[in-house]
Amino acid sequence: MENGHDRNNTFFRFEDLRIYHKALNYSQWVNNATIVSAAEQNHGLIERFNTSSHNIVLNIAEGSARNKSQFIYYLKMSKSAVRECLVFTSIFHNLGLFDDTDEDDSRNQLMEMTKMIGALISSLQRSANRRDEDTDGNNTNDDQTD
Repeated sequence: MENGHDRNNTFFRFEDLRIYHKALNYSQWVNNATIVSAAEQNHGLIERFNTSSHNIVLNIAEGSARNKSQFIYYLKMSKSAVRECLVFTSIFHNLGLFDDTDEDDSRNQLMEMTKMIGALISSLQRSANRRDEDTDGNNTNDDQTD
């Protein structure tokens, strides 16, 4: 174990999630892309875009420490942050701060994360439903994805 961090045996459960790493990479991508296009009059917009991209990652990390229904709630919050980032992507493109390649790259990453988060939510709901069925023989969990 170097620098106190062993990738094969993580203490924090969220570090084992592929969506966490995708979201972390997207957050870095947004930071780099907005630095390149930074204009003083758009500083507030840049900060909000960066905050939204960070919220995707933060909600995944926070929710992973909770029970299944709470984790699903936080994953849905991550999906909300993904949609915010899509709006910021469109705004940046319309303002000429993102070219077509930047817009496509951002959209593709956001679509992939949306699918991954949705799949994780579905998996958590299925396992919660199975647990409920095992407990009382009936499906009592009516949570819906997004």
